[in-house]
Amino acid sequence: MSVDPEHASAGGRTRSRRPRPSHQDIADELRCRITSGVLRRGQRMPTQAELADEFGVERGVVRQALHILRSEHLLTGAAKGSPATVAPVPVPVRPPGGPAAPPQPTVAGLAPRIAEAFAASHVRIDALCLTSVSLTLAVGEPLRQIHAGRLKPAKIDVRVLLPSRDIPLAFPAAVAADDGGLLHRRWLAQRNAQGMVLRQNLLALYATHGVDVRVSFRALPFTPPVKLYLLNGSEALFAYYTLLRREREIEHEHLELYDADGTRSMLFAFERRAGQRDAAFVEQSRRWFDALWETISSELLLSP
Repeated sequence: MSVDPEHASAGGRTRSRRPRPSHQDIADELRCRITSGVLRRGQRMPTQAELADEFGVERGVVRQALHILRSEHLLTGAAKGSPATVAPVPVPVRPPGGPAAPPQPTVAGLAPRIAEAFAASHVRIDALCLTSVSLTLAVGEPLRQIHAGRLKPAKIDVRVLLPSRDIPLAFPAAVAADDGGLLHRRWLAQRNAQGMVLRQNLLALYATHGVDVRVSFRALPFTPPVKLYLLNGSEALFAYYTLLRREREIEHEHLELYDADGTRSMLFAFERRAGQRDAAFVEQSRRWFDALWETISSELLLSP
Protein backbone atom coordinates (compact mmCIF):
# COMPACT_ATOMS: atom_id res chain seq x y z
CA MET A 1 0.00 0.00 0.00
CA SER A 2 1.32 3.44 -0.83
CA VAL A 3 1.73 5.90 2.02
CA ASP A 4 1.80 9.64 2.53
CA PRO A 5 5.28 11.09 2.86
CA GLU A 6 6.29 12.20 6.31
CA HIS A 7 5.66 15.86 6.97
CA ALA A 8 7.84 17.83 9.34
CA SER A 9 5.99 19.76 12.02
CA ALA A 10 6.86 23.28 13.16
CA GLY A 11 8.96 21.85 15.98
CA GLY A 12 10.99 19.69 13.62
CA ARG A 13 9.25 16.48 14.67
CA THR A 14 7.74 14.14 12.13
CA ARG A 15 4.35 12.54 12.06
CA SER A 16 4.03 8.83 11.44
CA ARG A 17 3.19 7.77 7.94
CA ARG A 18 -0.45 7.17 7.14
CA PRO A 19 -1.18 4.64 4.40
CA ARG A 20 -3.31 5.68 1.50
CA PRO A 21 -6.16 3.42 0.41
CA SER A 22 -5.29 0.90 -2.27
CA HIS A 23 -7.10 0.61 -5.59
CA GLN A 24 -8.97 -2.40 -4.13
CA ASP A 25 -10.10 -0.32 -1.12
CA ILE A 26 -11.42 2.39 -3.46
CA ALA A 27 -13.17 -0.18 -5.66
CA ASP A 28 -14.82 -1.70 -2.56
CA GLU A 29 -16.10 1.71 -1.44
CA LEU A 30 -17.42 2.69 -4.86
CA ARG A 31 -19.04 -0.73 -5.30
CA CYS A 32 -20.83 -0.23 -1.99
CA ARG A 33 -22.11 3.17 -3.15
CA ILE A 34 -23.47 1.62 -6.34
CA THR A 35 -25.06 -1.30 -4.48
CA SER A 36 -26.75 0.95 -1.92
CA GLY A 37 -28.04 3.40 -4.55
CA VAL A 38 -25.86 6.32 -3.48
CA LEU A 39 -24.53 6.16 -7.04
CA ARG A 40 -27.50 5.38 -9.32
CA ARG A 41 -27.61 3.48 -12.59
CA GLY A 42 -26.88 5.86 -15.46
CA GLN A 43 -25.41 8.49 -13.14
CA ARG A 44 -22.15 10.14 -14.13
CA MET A 45 -19.31 9.27 -11.79
CA PRO A 46 -17.09 11.93 -10.21
CA THR A 47 -14.03 12.69 -12.31
CA GLN A 48 -10.78 10.84 -11.69
CA ALA A 49 -9.34 14.08 -10.30
CA GLU A 50 -12.25 14.42 -7.85
CA LEU A 51 -11.94 10.80 -6.74
CA ALA A 52 -8.17 11.13 -6.37
CA ASP A 53 -8.70 14.19 -4.19
CA GLU A 54 -11.40 12.50 -2.10
CA PHE A 55 -9.31 9.40 -1.37
CA GLY A 56 -5.96 11.17 -1.23
CA VAL A 57 -4.29 9.07 -3.93
CA GLU A 58 -2.75 9.47 -7.37
CA ARG A 59 -5.00 9.24 -10.42
CA GLY A 60 -3.34 5.98 -11.43
CA VAL A 61 -4.74 4.32 -8.30
CA VAL A 62 -8.22 5.61 -9.14
CA ARG A 63 -7.89 4.30 -12.69
CA GLN A 64 -7.05 0.83 -11.33
CA ALA A 65 -10.13 0.93 -9.07
CA LEU A 66 -12.37 1.97 -11.96
CA HIS A 67 -10.92 -0.81 -14.10
CA ILE A 68 -12.04 -3.36 -11.48
CA LEU A 69 -15.59 -1.97 -11.52
CA ARG A 70 -15.65 -1.99 -15.33
CA SER A 71 -14.57 -5.65 -15.31
CA GLU A 72 -17.57 -6.33 -13.02
CA HIS A 73 -19.83 -4.48 -15.49
CA LEU A 74 -20.73 -1.86 -12.87
CA LEU A 75 -19.28 1.03 -14.91
CA THR A 76 -19.28 1.88 -18.57
CA GLY A 77 -16.17 3.21 -20.28
CA ALA A 78 -15.75 6.95 -20.68
CA ALA A 79 -14.66 9.14 -23.54
CA LYS A 80 -11.27 10.76 -23.17
CA GLY A 81 -11.48 13.49 -20.58
CA SER A 82 -14.95 12.46 -19.38
CA PRO A 83 -15.80 10.51 -16.22
CA ALA A 84 -17.21 6.99 -16.26
CA THR A 85 -20.92 6.29 -15.84
CA VAL A 86 -22.64 3.82 -13.54
CA ALA A 87 -23.64 1.14 -16.02
CA PRO A 88 -27.21 0.84 -17.17
CA VAL A 89 -28.17 -2.74 -16.59
CA PRO A 90 -27.47 -4.95 -19.63
CA VAL A 91 -29.65 -7.89 -20.61
CA PRO A 92 -28.04 -10.74 -18.65
CA VAL A 93 -26.55 -13.59 -20.63
CA ARG A 94 -26.93 -16.79 -18.68
CA PRO A 95 -23.71 -18.81 -18.49
CA PRO A 96 -23.93 -22.53 -19.30
CA GLY A 97 -24.41 -25.00 -16.48
CA GLY A 98 -23.57 -28.62 -15.87
CA PRO A 99 -20.29 -30.46 -15.30
CA ALA A 100 -18.54 -28.79 -18.25
CA ALA A 101 -19.41 -25.23 -17.19
CA PRO A 102 -16.38 -23.18 -16.12
CA PRO A 103 -16.52 -21.30 -12.81
CA GLN A 104 -17.04 -17.54 -12.96
CA PRO A 105 -16.51 -14.63 -10.57
CA THR A 106 -19.61 -14.27 -8.41
CA VAL A 107 -20.73 -10.93 -9.86
CA ALA A 108 -20.60 -12.26 -13.42
CA GLY A 109 -22.03 -15.70 -12.70
CA LEU A 110 -24.79 -14.91 -10.21
CA ALA A 111 -26.67 -12.01 -11.81
CA PRO A 112 -27.95 -13.76 -14.98
CA ARG A 113 -28.99 -16.83 -13.02
CA ILE A 114 -30.90 -14.71 -10.50
CA ALA A 115 -32.58 -12.88 -13.39
CA GLU A 116 -33.67 -16.20 -14.89
CA ALA A 117 -34.95 -17.41 -11.52
CA PHE A 118 -37.27 -14.37 -11.35
CA ALA A 119 -39.04 -15.53 -14.52
CA ALA A 120 -40.81 -18.18 -12.41
CA SER A 121 -44.23 -17.53 -10.93
CA HIS A 122 -42.95 -18.51 -7.48
CA VAL A 123 -39.37 -17.30 -6.93
CA ARG A 124 -37.43 -19.10 -4.17
CA ILE A 125 -33.91 -17.99 -3.30
CA ASP A 126 -31.83 -19.23 -0.37
CA ALA A 127 -28.41 -17.72 0.32
CA LEU A 128 -25.64 -18.38 2.81
CA CYS A 129 -22.96 -15.69 2.73
CA LEU A 130 -20.92 -13.20 4.71
CA THR A 131 -22.66 -9.89 3.89
CA SER A 132 -25.18 -10.39 0.99
CA VAL A 133 -23.38 -7.78 -1.18
CA SER A 134 -23.34 -10.05 -4.24
CA LEU A 135 -26.98 -11.05 -3.82
CA THR A 136 -28.10 -7.43 -3.48
CA LEU A 137 -26.24 -6.57 -6.68
CA ALA A 138 -27.69 -9.53 -8.55
CA VAL A 139 -31.30 -8.82 -7.58
CA GLY A 140 -31.13 -5.31 -9.03
CA GLU A 141 -31.78 -6.33 -12.65
CA PRO A 142 -34.89 -8.49 -12.09
CA LEU A 143 -36.32 -5.76 -9.87
CA ARG A 144 -36.00 -3.31 -12.76
CA GLN A 145 -37.56 -5.87 -15.12
CA ILE A 146 -40.51 -6.22 -12.74
CA HIS A 147 -40.97 -2.44 -12.53
CA ALA A 148 -40.83 -2.28 -16.33
CA GLY A 149 -43.54 -4.93 -16.60
CA ARG A 150 -41.34 -7.53 -18.30
CA LEU A 151 -41.30 -9.93 -15.32
CA LYS A 152 -44.40 -10.71 -13.27
CA PRO A 153 -43.76 -13.17 -10.44
CA ALA A 154 -46.70 -13.79 -8.15
CA LYS A 155 -44.68 -14.78 -5.08
CA ILE A 156 -41.10 -14.29 -3.88
CA ASP A 157 -39.54 -16.12 -0.93
CA VAL A 158 -35.98 -15.19 0.05
CA ARG A 159 -34.08 -16.69 2.99
CA VAL A 160 -30.60 -15.48 3.93
CA LEU A 161 -28.18 -16.95 6.45
CA LEU A 162 -25.52 -14.53 7.72
CA PRO A 163 -23.02 -14.67 10.59
CA SER A 164 -24.31 -13.57 13.96
CA ARG A 165 -23.20 -10.22 15.29
CA ASP A 166 -22.43 -11.87 18.63
CA ILE A 167 -19.56 -14.10 17.51
CA PRO A 168 -15.87 -13.34 16.92
CA LEU A 169 -15.44 -13.58 13.16
CA ALA A 170 -12.75 -15.78 11.66
CA PHE A 171 -12.46 -13.10 8.96
CA PRO A 172 -12.14 -10.22 8.37
CA ALA A 173 -9.59 -10.28 11.17
CA ALA A 174 -6.44 -8.41 12.07
CA VAL A 175 -3.22 -10.27 11.26
CA ALA A 176 -1.51 -9.58 14.57
CA ALA A 177 -2.59 -6.75 16.85
CA ASP A 178 -5.95 -6.40 18.52
CA ASP A 179 -7.99 -3.95 16.44
CA GLY A 180 -10.35 -3.03 19.27
CA GLY A 181 -13.36 -4.41 17.41
CA LEU A 182 -12.89 -2.07 14.44
CA LEU A 183 -13.12 -4.77 11.76
CA HIS A 184 -16.15 -6.35 13.41
CA ARG A 185 -17.98 -3.01 13.51
CA ARG A 186 -17.12 -2.36 9.86
CA TRP A 187 -18.35 -5.81 8.79
CA LEU A 188 -21.53 -5.48 10.87
CA ALA A 189 -22.35 -2.10 9.33
CA GLN A 190 -21.93 -3.58 5.85
CA ARG A 191 -23.95 -6.69 6.70
CA ASN A 192 -26.82 -4.64 8.05
CA ALA A 193 -26.77 -2.03 5.27
CA GLN A 194 -26.78 -4.60 2.46
CA GLY A 195 -29.44 -6.69 4.16
CA MET A 196 -31.73 -3.70 4.65
CA VAL A 197 -31.33 -2.61 1.01
CA LEU A 198 -32.15 -6.13 -0.16
CA ARG A 199 -35.18 -6.43 2.11
CA GLN A 200 -36.58 -2.97 1.38
CA ASN A 201 -36.21 -3.33 -2.39
CA LEU A 202 -38.00 -6.67 -2.40
CA LEU A 203 -40.77 -5.75 0.03
CA ALA A 204 -41.52 -2.65 -2.04
CA LEU A 205 -42.82 -4.97 -4.77
CA TYR A 206 -45.94 -5.67 -2.70
CA ALA A 207 -46.95 -2.01 -2.65
CA THR A 208 -46.04 -1.34 -6.28
CA HIS A 209 -47.04 -4.59 -8.01
CA GLY A 210 -48.98 -6.67 -5.48
CA VAL A 211 -46.31 -9.36 -5.35
CA ASP A 212 -46.48 -11.62 -2.28
CA VAL A 213 -42.99 -11.16 -0.82
CA ARG A 214 -41.34 -12.75 2.20
CA VAL A 215 -37.72 -11.95 3.11
CA SER A 216 -36.22 -13.68 6.14
CA PHE A 217 -32.79 -13.48 7.77
CA ARG A 218 -31.29 -15.80 10.35
CA ALA A 219 -27.94 -15.70 12.14
CA LEU A 220 -25.28 -18.39 12.08
CA PRO A 221 -23.01 -19.11 15.07
CA PHE A 222 -19.95 -19.36 12.79
CA THR A 223 -18.17 -17.54 9.96
CA PRO A 224 -19.06 -19.35 6.70
CA PRO A 225 -15.93 -20.35 4.74
CA VAL A 226 -18.09 -20.75 1.61
CA LYS A 227 -21.06 -19.07 -0.01
CA LEU A 228 -24.09 -20.88 -1.37
CA TYR A 229 -27.09 -19.79 -3.45
CA LEU A 230 -30.09 -22.05 -4.12
CA LEU A 231 -32.43 -20.94 -6.90
CA ASN A 232 -35.99 -22.27 -7.23
CA GLY A 233 -34.94 -25.68 -5.95
CA SER A 234 -33.31 -26.44 -9.30
CA GLU A 235 -29.85 -24.90 -9.09
CA ALA A 236 -27.04 -24.57 -6.54
CA LEU A 237 -24.22 -22.05 -6.89
CA PHE A 238 -21.20 -22.59 -4.67
CA ALA A 239 -18.00 -20.61 -4.04
CA TYR A 240 -15.10 -20.64 -1.60
CA TYR A 241 -14.18 -17.51 0.32
CA THR A 242 -10.44 -17.24 -0.40
CA LEU A 243 -8.58 -15.25 2.23
CA LEU A 244 -6.08 -12.58 1.27
CA ARG A 245 -3.65 -10.61 3.38
CA ARG A 246 -4.29 -6.90 2.91
CA GLU A 247 -3.38 -3.52 4.30
CA ARG A 248 -6.10 -0.96 4.78
CA GLU A 249 -6.74 2.31 6.52
CA ILE A 250 -10.04 2.12 8.40
CA GLU A 251 -11.25 5.02 10.51
CA HIS A 252 -7.75 6.53 10.30
CA GLU A 253 -6.11 3.34 11.59
CA HIS A 254 -3.66 1.33 9.52
CA LEU A 255 -4.40 -2.39 9.75
CA GLU A 256 -3.03 -5.57 8.28
CA LEU A 257 -5.89 -7.99 7.94
CA TYR A 258 -7.10 -11.26 6.51
CA ASP A 259 -10.16 -10.69 4.37
CA ALA A 260 -12.10 -12.20 1.46
CA ASP A 261 -13.59 -10.54 -1.62
CA GLY A 262 -16.87 -12.34 -2.08
CA THR A 263 -17.82 -10.52 -5.28
CA ARG A 264 -14.81 -12.05 -7.04
CA SER A 265 -14.99 -15.55 -5.50
CA MET A 266 -15.22 -18.18 -8.24
CA LEU A 267 -18.76 -19.53 -8.47
CA PHE A 268 -19.41 -23.16 -9.47
CA ALA A 269 -22.84 -23.92 -10.92
CA PHE A 270 -24.78 -27.17 -10.41
CA GLU A 271 -28.14 -27.79 -12.12
CA ARG A 272 -30.61 -30.50 -11.19
CA ARG A 273 -31.34 -31.18 -14.86
CA ALA A 274 -27.65 -31.62 -15.77
CA GLY A 275 -27.40 -35.22 -14.57
CA GLN A 276 -27.16 -37.37 -11.47
CA ARG A 277 -24.01 -35.66 -10.11
CA ASP A 278 -25.46 -32.16 -10.26
CA ALA A 279 -28.91 -33.26 -9.07
CA ALA A 280 -27.35 -34.88 -5.99
CA PHE A 281 -25.34 -31.75 -5.20
CA VAL A 282 -28.42 -29.51 -5.49
CA GLU A 283 -30.44 -31.81 -3.24
CA GLN A 284 -27.72 -32.17 -0.59
CA SER A 285 -27.13 -28.41 -0.61
CA ARG A 286 -30.83 -27.81 -0.04
CA ARG A 287 -30.87 -30.27 2.86
CA TRP A 288 -27.76 -28.67 4.38
CA PHE A 289 -29.25 -25.18 4.15
CA ASP A 290 -32.59 -26.29 5.62
CA ALA A 291 -30.79 -28.05 8.47
CA LEU A 292 -28.83 -24.91 9.37
CA TRP A 293 -31.96 -22.76 9.09
CA GLU A 294 -34.09 -25.03 11.28
CA THR A 295 -31.54 -25.96 13.97
CA ILE A 296 -28.54 -23.87 15.04
CA SER A 297 -29.43 -20.52 13.42
CA SER A 298 -31.11 -17.80 15.46
CA GLU A 299 -33.09 -14.61 14.99
CA LEU A 300 -31.18 -11.91 13.14
CA LEU A 301 -31.96 -8.21 13.47
CA LEU A 302 -30.56 -5.81 10.87
CA SER A 303 -29.72 -3.09 13.35
CA PRO A 304 -26.52 -1.42 14.65
